[in-house]
Amino acid sequence: MDDIKMRVSGVEKSFPGVKALSNIDFAVRKGTVHALCGENGAGKSTLMKIIMGIYKADRGQIFIDEKPVEIKNPIQAKDLGISMIAQELNYVPELSVEENLFLGRLPVNGFGKVDWRRVRREAISFLREEGLSYAPDQKLKSLTVSDIQMLEIIKAITNNSQIIIMDEPTSSITDREVGLLFDKIAELKAKGVSIIYISHKMNEVFRIADDITVLRDGSVVSTDRACDLDLDTVIQRMVGRKIANVYPKEEVPIGDMALEIKNLEREGIFEDISFHVKKGEIVGFAGLVGAGRTETMRAIFGLDRYDRGQVLIDGREERLGSPEESIKKGLIMLSENRREEGIIPPRSVEENASLAALRNYIFGGFAHRRKERQDVGDMFRKMNVKAPSMETEISKLSGGNQQKVLLARWMLCDPKIMILDEPTRGIDVGAKFEIYKLMTDMVSEGRAVVMVSSELPELIGMCDRIYIMCRGRITGCIEKDDFTQEAIMRFATGVADMGGK
Repeated sequence: MDDIKMRVSGVEKSFPGVKALSNIDFAVRKGTVHALCGENGAGKSTLMKIIMGIYKADRGQIFIDEKPVEIKNPIQAKDLGISMIAQELNYVPELSVEENLFLGRLPVNGFGKVDWRRVRREAISFLREEGLSYAPDQKLKSLTVSDIQMLEIIKAITNNSQIIIMDEPTSSITDREVGLLFDKIAELKAKGVSIIYISHKMNEVFRIADDITVLRDGSVVSTDRACDLDLDTVIQRMVGRKIANVYPKEEVPIGDMALEIKNLEREGIFEDISFHVKKGEIVGFAGLVGAGRTETMRAIFGLDRYDRGQVLIDGREERLGSPEESIKKGLIMLSENRREEGIIPPRSVEENASLAALRNYIFGGFAHRRKERQDVGDMFRKMNVKAPSMETEISKLSGGNQQKVLLARWMLCDPKIMILDEPTRGIDVGAKFEIYKLMTDMVSEGRAVVMVSSELPELIGMCDRIYIMCRGRITGCIEKDDFTQEAIMRFATGVADMGGK
């Protein structure tokens, strides 16, 4: 019999209006990577939160080394040798790197005070060992999402844990950092550490997993050795149907110029940015983390200033000083940071969806809730948003459904131009397909889409043209017939540079 490090037996969990987990049996072998696959809402994160003591199961039992344990909170989980890298990053922006690394486990000296010398010494050692150049006293608010994700990974693996849960650990880090993480996983496996790995990036799953369990609708569909499975089989088990074409791009008539950017510049951030997108087009933006893609799009949308250059909508120059002005001109932007710049966690899915279009529902100083609810409901049905009710807090939804609510928010504004920044980050293949289909429907209606993505296959599968940025400049532009990942990466790394317009 395999050496089982941890297993759960008969675990069930319900929330108001929905059964999240039903009779879950799941086991992780010592010194292996066990991938947990499933659509958003399948129950993966709920199961992990039960193992971490964040949620209490309605019934069922957890065993570690075949001994039953009761985990009431994350502190008990840590004492039992369990760590977790959460999908939504948990950090304190105003605290320093070293304070965040030791948050919840600050060492004390013989006088009962925090041993700050030890904190500094060990923080420097951790950072040096991982090849990270941050200063230990640097505040986290000054770091990028990628930097913070790497620190969360370091914090989890330096706890001397025997079981590490990694929930979408590569969602915001570079390819180089992914390679470093996988090297670290190999080291941990060699030491007998067990890893539960959750990712919607199936190439990663098949690259590092020893075992794969598929969840669907809160139940276990299958558990197999990874070597006995292929990608199509796993996807079909996840979504309950076969997806014949992952990228449902269609050829649609290309219309007049929708958006044109000329020589846009923000000193020290980006320079000489020139590109265009026509009605009916999906235009992609590729580049490594820090290339300046998001900063450029934020300036176009009016979230940040730019120093010089032109923004033209329908051939007319516009100086968009705020998102409100952009929305009035038919330009919207879906942020890459769903948690901090998208959802309003304590408000309902209905309120989150209608937020940007409230002017459509207020007449004579009164809110017309019936029309608001009808429009939101129609959009939710169109986008297949899964929520127990309109009053459900958006924070209770899966990441994929949160993303669809945010897309519904912008569609209710009836935009002409949509900037979608990492629209499929952290969501499953089924939800991705639905978002791709929505993008196709948008351009079929004569809208224009700008898609920023770090996933080259989806850019290649969905775009008519791809611009590539490196160090704040557009270094290349590739037409559809010439798309290859190699060509894109040459421009993204600065090896090739067309000075593209």
